[in-house]
Amino acid sequence: MWDERYSGEAFAYGTAPNDFLVAAEPGIRRGGRVLCLGEGEGRNAVWLATQGFDVVALDQSRVGLAKAERLAALRGVSIMTLPFDLADYPWTGAPCGAWEAGPWDAIVSIWCHLPAQLRARTHRLAAETLQPGGVFILEAYTLAQIGHATGGPRDPALCMTLAALRDDLAGLDFEVAEERTRDVQEGSLHHGLSAVVQVVARKPA
Repeated sequence: MWDERYSGEAFAYGTAPNDFLVAAEPGIRRGGRVLCLGEGEGRNAVWLATQGFDVVALDQSRVGLAKAERLAALRGVSIMTLPFDLADYPWTGAPCGAWEAGPWDAIVSIWCHLPAQLRARTHRLAAETLQPGGVFILEAYTLAQIGHATGGPRDPALCMTLAALRDDLAGLDFEVAEERTRDVQEGSLHHGLSAVVQVVARKPA
């Protein structure tokens, strides 16, 4: 499904970064290593690279990641792309080619909606592989988004709640933790009033 979504010439969610990520970016250590989960066509990873970060973009869609590499070239930066399903991603262990798994100065999850069990595992391992002082940045759709027709998953089981995220990310200090309604304008598929949860959570130094 994701290969099909990303197969067009246009970028499904645009080429500009998510604005919540832009607002949270000053909290990432300058020049640090950043992992972007479910990064798709690369707009957030590429923007972070333009800000001087060492960025790895992870997604199951090779089609999306190929567009991410093209966007990076257009912006005059480089990113590393990793074609992994999060169910198979090796969070720890030996280096993989030119890439080394963790630790990360930041892990970014923008609209990365997963089944509950995989979501909890992914977030727990993300928290574990942050550097001390590292930050987890997330924006996702909540249950209240169902029926809005402005973007996001159609399956309520894929939506997130702040309460579940607090459980997933136990041990991190929440600097931003909010469920809210806001206008989202990202390409042709995110367009209008949206019910979201936003999190910035830091690993104690």
